[in-house]
Amino acid sequence: MDTGGSKAVIVVAFACNLGIAAAKFAAAAWTQSSAMLSEAIHSLVDTSNQLLLFFGIKRAEKPADAHHPFGYGKEIYFWSFIVAMVLFALGAGVAIYEGIEKMLHPHPIHDVFVVYIVLLVAMALEGFSTWKAVGEFNTRRGPSGLGFIAALRASKDPTLFAIVLEDSAAMIGLSIALIGTMAADFGGYEQADGIASILIGCVLGFVAIFMSGEIRSLIVGESASRAVQAGLNEIIAKEIGPDKPIRTINEIRTMHLGPQDVLVTASVDFEDWVSARTVEDVTARLQQAIKTRFPEVQHLFIEVQSEKAFQFNKTKPPIAAGATH
Repeated sequence: MDTGGSKAVIVVAFACNLGIAAAKFAAAAWTQSSAMLSEAIHSLVDTSNQLLLFFGIKRAEKPADAHHPFGYGKEIYFWSFIVAMVLFALGAGVAIYEGIEKMLHPHPIHDVFVVYIVLLVAMALEGFSTWKAVGEFNTRRGPSGLGFIAALRASKDPTLFAIVLEDSAAMIGLSIALIGTMAADFGGYEQADGIASILIGCVLGFVAIFMSGEIRSLIVGESASRAVQAGLNEIIAKEIGPDKPIRTINEIRTMHLGPQDVLVTASVDFEDWVSARTVEDVTARLQQAIKTRFPEVQHLFIEVQSEKAFQFNKTKPPIAAGATH
């Protein structure tokens, strides 16, 4: 599984967030700013999340064994889902709690210049991390024609889009914290600091909910992209026609077992005159053509099945769970 680009993005994000978190906690303790404390917790959560993503990548690289014959690729989806839950429970929950506390018990921010310095430095570092993450994401997206949000939803690599979303949320959160601090500093509205903290929590909560929904779909089993499905159909369809061995394609199913690990099963109906040797030759030819064009197809199974038998099996009612014979 090729995760080199994702690993590089995670390293950059981890280094930036670790330094930012330390500076924010120091500034929050010094100035008593709730927005700064929320941002510090956000950076700490992001830092721990990057460690979880690294752990998920290492687990996903384990080779297949008897208990997991298709490998451990989906580990990366599980640990990315944990990241979304941590972001929601700790990042959003604590930020909203701190904001409510500040609104109920407002107090002035001390040495506000420290907040401004830390926020501006954090914006510069987060901006660099975001630039690296979005750059890698756009490289993966390529000439797909998809918009940014559509490409995020279509992405099969949760480690990459998690970093993109976290870094984007961090930039939004820093902007909110800066506006809240300025409102409290120049406008004398002490509750603005608490409102900023609540808004930061809402941003983190929205990102966590979006991430968890997308990753849940990958855990359940998401098909390959439409381009891959169309390509598979095109390759097999070349064996259909006059004096060609395949009569029809009954069905092609795909499922991602990891970002670069696709399972493909195809049911095809061969002509009656085709010999067993020809079936073997055609199957080997299709395997080579598909894996050459789509190297992410790691598991390919071609089932020889008449169209009539296929339709019969499709209409046959499923066996009830727990039924015995």
